[in-house]
Amino acid sequence: MARIIAICNQKGGVGKTTTSVNLGAYLAAAGRRVLLVDFDPQANASSAMGYVEDDRGTIYHGLLGYVPSRDLIRGSKVENYHYIPSGPHLAGALVELVNVPEREYYLKNFLASIREFYDYVIIDLPPSLSLLTINGMLAANEVIIPVQAEYYSLEGLSQLLETIDMIKTNVGHNLQVSGAVITMFDRWEQLSQEVAKNLRANFPHRIYETEIPRSVHLAEAPSFNQPISIYAPNSAGALAYGALADEVMKQEYVLPIDVLNEENNIQ
Repeated sequence: MARIIAICNQKGGVGKTTTSVNLGAYLAAAGRRVLLVDFDPQANASSAMGYVEDDRGTIYHGLLGYVPSRDLIRGSKVENYHYIPSGPHLAGALVELVNVPEREYYLKNFLASIREFYDYVIIDLPPSLSLLTINGMLAANEVIIPVQAEYYSLEGLSQLLETIDMIKTNVGHNLQVSGAVITMFDRWEQLSQEVAKNLRANFPHRIYETEIPRSVHLAEAPSFNQPISIYAPNSAGALAYGALADEVMKQEYVLPIDVLNEENNIQ
């Protein structure tokens, strides 16, 4: 049964899309079947995966039932690694769904027919707390939160955790926080060290041991439409995401996720 992981942080520029794309690549390299769902209208993950706009449609068209979910799946340069692209039209879904019953469950229902084909489904969410974000959280079983190694990144964490708790309490969706991952970390910079120390001391959930470094190669890879595992496989950023994937896979046997109950209660 697939682990569906939402990568989210309401603050932009924290490495959310970089984490989604590269974590997925290393999970696939380890033999897992991985689907990346770009659920951000900015479509940066789609670009990083090499998406070229065509007439097959995007997640927007599948979400609203215009195109079957399986027809939207694209292959990538990494074996076992597929993706569903996004585009600016997805922002329109916020308006089109505003008065629709059960609008929070559209992504969950969309994934219901294809999740069985994958070991991991990774959802790259937009940097906001919107209907799209809520859809992503209700479709997921787990959340991974990238946190940039600077103080401003810490300020929005409490609001994000409150939203997750609200979903668990008010909606009854057993969404687990798998952990936070520190990104853009500079081990020679005192600020990075202080933020990491503060986060590890006060964050109420797991902090992954792996710290993703600030890296030119990670910044360059999307412009070549490649994950870091292909663009610069021996770089510090590549080694870090490989290590993060190892940590995530080790959680396969310890996370208290009642996936079967979720499957039997598709909204």
